[in-house]
Amino acid sequence: MPNEPVISLENVSFAYRGVPVVENASFAVHEHETACMVGPNGGGKTTLIKLILGLLQPDRGRLRIFGLPPERARLRIGYMPQHIQCDFQFPVTVMDIVLMGRLGGGGLAGLFGWHGRNDRRAALEALGDVGMDSFVKRPFRALSGGQRQRVLIARALCSQPDLLVLDEPTANVDTLLEAKLLDILHELNRRMTILLVSHDLGFVSGLVRKVICVNRRVIMHPTGQLTGDAIREIYGADMQMVHHHRQREEPTRD
Repeated sequence: MPNEPVISLENVSFAYRGVPVVENASFAVHEHETACMVGPNGGGKTTLIKLILGLLQPDRGRLRIFGLPPERARLRIGYMPQHIQCDFQFPVTVMDIVLMGRLGGGGLAGLFGWHGRNDRRAALEALGDVGMDSFVKRPFRALSGGQRQRVLIARALCSQPDLLVLDEPTANVDTLLEAKLLDILHELNRRMTILLVSHDLGFVSGLVRKVICVNRRVIMHPTGQLTGDAIREIYGADMQMVHHHRQREEPTRD
């Protein structure tokens, strides 16, 4: 349908063993928007991500991705989790990691990982998007934390998604790489919708226009309305926002 939201939640609720985690959540994210979830640990952000990915089913309410139930829209979603569990001594290359993003698709490559020329082309394009295409043969264990983050984003991009979901993409990233990541996401937003989770409110303010505030209940704010009172209501305490200025100020003349 025209103007169908990419992500649509209507009065969605979910509880773990009777304990409410998400209550009556309603919001929409439209095509080529970048939205960010913020909120305290345990507030329900990860649960919302799992609901959007179709890994959990809501107890009540309606949730649609591209107008479909999440499990039917998975092949259009690229996902980077907050944490990875792997043996860093296992001898896999950057290309091996990124090609994992092709699993789950059609054909033998999607079922068994028998990757062909098109799969490798998609992996190289994804690595190019994050500035890591010169690291194709590098062992994954030899990378820095920030480089691993970019490779994991490339893995999500390798599926050529229409919706990119990133959980804490600035973890293990220094200020310089954070600015580069901001540029990368701005460019990707021209091609796809982006939903990210972040505790870095300064990073959020430089990238997104919609902030989804999650603390069991969900409230959506335009970035400009993310005031001190709103932040205090989300986290239950005062927080400072650090602005990441990337343009050098011109010296003043007397």
